[in-house]
Amino acid sequence: MDTQKTEGPRVLLVGYSGANNTGAEALLLADIEDMRAVFGPNVRITIPTINPANLRRYVKEGPDVRIAPMPTVFFAALRTFVKESDLVFLVEGSTYMDTWTSAILWAYLWATHWADEFDKPCAAYAVDAGQIKSGLNRRLVRTQASETDLIITRSAAAAERLRGWGVTAPIEVTADNAFTFLPDPADAGLFDADAGLFDRLWPEAGNRVMGLALVDFYLFPVVMRPWGPKEDCYRWPYYYSLPPAERRAAEELADSYAALADHLVTEHGVSVALICMEELDERIARKVHSRMACADRARIFSSREYAASKMTSILRGLDFLVTARYHACVLSMAAHVPQIAVGHDLRLKSIYAELGLQDFFVDARSPDRDAQLRANLDRVLADPEPVRAALRRGYQEHLAKARCNRELLREFARTQERG
Repeated sequence: MDTQKTEGPRVLLVGYSGANNTGAEALLLADIEDMRAVFGPNVRITIPTINPANLRRYVKEGPDVRIAPMPTVFFAALRTFVKESDLVFLVEGSTYMDTWTSAILWAYLWATHWADEFDKPCAAYAVDAGQIKSGLNRRLVRTQASETDLIITRSAAAAERLRGWGVTAPIEVTADNAFTFLPDPADAGLFDADAGLFDRLWPEAGNRVMGLALVDFYLFPVVMRPWGPKEDCYRWPYYYSLPPAERRAAEELADSYAALADHLVTEHGVSVALICMEELDERIARKVHSRMACADRARIFSSREYAASKMTSILRGLDFLVTARYHACVLSMAAHVPQIAVGHDLRLKSIYAELGLQDFFVDARSPDRDAQLRANLDRVLADPEPVRAALRRGYQEHLAKARCNRELLREFARTQERG
């Protein structure tokens, strides 16, 4: 590594940073703490982002951390960032999948490629491998991911998928690093733990609050193109892909979420927190809220307004959770919040299988999705203790595995120094 005696290594963290995404924020903050613990106070961390202002909400720049603006067409910039670094880490959980967009996958593989070209040590740090629909993308993962010096996956299923695609890089299995994320104690005090009430944020909610962590899975994958409808632009040149049939299905999804929220209010006497784990989830949350008959008993809580620490505290203050977001499951688990899931990719399905809760996972595209969700909801609310017990055990197991990430990082650093 090209380091000087008075300075630590130049570490590049390539991830989904600055997108107002709660899971990515929690991961990045936990990863920064690991880098500081392993490489010492003189480490120099660079975090590229297309949204510097958003990233500065929760990451403080200083002598050891630099936020680096990056254009949306990122190829040249990423090459430069890799060339200027000593070590490269892929730190986004959804690394090896094209569920959301091929463009993000390409960014991680591009960084891996240039790390190999410039002979820079490169590791994927507690990441996932999900569905890859494109044959081209699967071939790219096989060739480029195999150039990684170490891949740490956050589930055994992810490791199996990578090996099944022909990836030959060394692979270790641990757990999601967000399990080690610690919210600010001041944010944990947002709630009256004894009464279970939202204290400062939503005191009129009453004594029971249940969450719906929504995602409109029909928006994805986001595609690169030179133009498109303004309302479908994520950020140029990236657009949501919504052909007419998918657009109609998205409207039906919003209707079904609204009906589920009304069911919670009328049948279970609760208030409903519509949780937006990423800013883009506001699009469907607003639709759901506007279509609820009991809209006065619901409120939107968005990662655009609340950074990871507050959003994690919000999740842990819930009495129950219906989640379509992987990190809503992960970040709420420390409080053993009873939950069920509806998922459109393999991440939630995999962790629910690990927790022994696979019977409470519903495929988002199942023709009887709504009936299954309602049945699971009423079943868990009638007797939440078995789910709580599974979450309690699962949290301890995943936390112990996640704490291994720092030790693997330490060994990786020692290996590179010896090399």
